[in-house]
Amino acid sequence: MKKFILLGMALCSIIAAEAQNARVYRSEFLTYDKREDAVADRRLETARYADFKPERIAIAGGEIRYVQKVQIDATMNDYNLYLHLENVGMAYTLFINNEPVAEVEDPITPSDFLLSPYMRQGVNEIMLGVRHSRTPQLQENIFQMDFTEFENSYLFAQRRLAVRDFDILLEPDTTRQYAKLKLDVIVANDFNFAEKIQVGFDIYDPKGKLMEYSVNEIEVEGRSIDTLSFKPDIYHAYDFKWGDGQRPLYDVMLYVKRNGMLWEYIPLKVGFGKTTYRDGKFYRFDKILHLQKKEHFNATPDRQQTYKEIEQLKLRGYNTLCPDYPQPKWFYDMCDAAGMFVIDCANINSPTNSNNRAIGGTPANDPKLVDEYLQRVKAMYYRSRNHSCIVAFSLGGAQSGNGYNMYKAYEWLKSVEKRLPVFYDGAEGEWNTDNQNQ
Repeated sequence: MKKFILLGMALCSIIAAEAQNARVYRSEFLTYDKREDAVADRRLETARYADFKPERIAIAGGEIRYVQKVQIDATMNDYNLYLHLENVGMAYTLFINNEPVAEVEDPITPSDFLLSPYMRQGVNEIMLGVRHSRTPQLQENIFQMDFTEFENSYLFAQRRLAVRDFDILLEPDTTRQYAKLKLDVIVANDFNFAEKIQVGFDIYDPKGKLMEYSVNEIEVEGRSIDTLSFKPDIYHAYDFKWGDGQRPLYDVMLYVKRNGMLWEYIPLKVGFGKTTYRDGKFYRFDKILHLQKKEHFNATPDRQQTYKEIEQLKLRGYNTLCPDYPQPKWFYDMCDAAGMFVIDCANINSPTNSNNRAIGGTPANDPKLVDEYLQRVKAMYYRSRNHSCIVAFSLGGAQSGNGYNMYKAYEWLKSVEKRLPVFYDGAEGEWNTDNQNQ
């Protein structure tokens, strides 16, 4: 029985108010009640998960409005409710109980929202006002294929003392004899007082052998976050190199315990290897890596067809995919499974007036748009950074001009990403790209 109950449609009035900030930027992940459900991705077996399938109720003021009701009871007091939106098709305003809580101008990149601060006990209305983007100049000539409306959109509840995010990497140790797992688990406590929690993991090699496990306890102050770091050595990893066509993946399971009870499971996969970039060249396991790129490769609605195309590209000698915009999570999972590299790209493509460097002459040099640029780059980065396939990030399409917004986007991304390069081919010799020698 679900702990929150989805109800039928209902009309609701609109309050014209400035949207608050319910959007969150983090890795896209779900929590599961049982290990076996986590391994098999049986979402519907998880008590506090439900597909988000709102009903269309009206067209008004240039918006198409969709509503889904959620009933919150007292058992949800210890939980945060999240909404994951994907394949909305257009820009949108998110309303909770008639209150605007987020504005999203990017019609393509999947987004996540923390709804709990706006929810109340009883019946709540989640409404989307789907509309044309107010920044269409940022996605000129970029069209996503026709995915099913709201496909892979969902609601799920996670405890208020829980894993908020993570960083995972499996790379060679300094002696180049074995691997070092670098797993940082960000734990959030949304209660008012300090709470203790146990966070554990186990890791299995590609043949199913348990390589390491650990459980650590941490006390997190009220209304704060803290980080647990695990750095075990993983032996015999050189038998399972990942990348450039090689595809062995380690299975990692994160789990949370409190008072001796297992609360939730988060399944992860990671490939062994390290990609570096220096002097205009990529290196993999300290050897030059030649990227054979397939530009403008984006996921199709047919997952099997997408995977088939990736395998065919490998046979033709390609080892790197360059999408035009952030992809669904399953696309990066496929590239992980195929041993295919990816240079991820923010949904920024604005060739019109790209050579006009006057303030506001090109969107890239219009300071009024800087927050939108940063949102698009953040959304791209946090969703894909933990996938083994990612070897670099791109700020946007090559013909999108340059200026203040691209400078700020580059500075922000370099401030959080210390390992992989950040490219922008539209920099045209300026400092805000790492591929200066190309």
